[in-house]
Amino acid sequence: MAARKKKSTRKTSKSASKDVKSAMSRRKKGSLKSGSGRKVTSKKQAIAIGLSEARKKGKKVAKKKTAKKKTAKKKTAKKKSSRKRS
Repeated sequence: MAARKKKSTRKTSKSASKDVKSAMSRRKKGSLKSGSGRKVTSKKQAIAIGLSEARKKGKKVAKKKTAKKKTAKKKTAKKKSSRKRS
């Protein structure tokens, strides 16, 4: 028996995609502003603004990606490496 693929569900709603599309068109026109009031020129920033606007309206949007925490290096390892150089 062959394994069947699961149907993928949309992470963003179609109406949220429209918000992103409108933010992209506003960026092209030069009317899209960031939170500080400056003009947005980056595509990535325009997408992020569109997604945040959709979140504020309560539309279905994927969760924000957060940075992973790096594990803290041990102090003893740092001390040992400095001893070797001397």
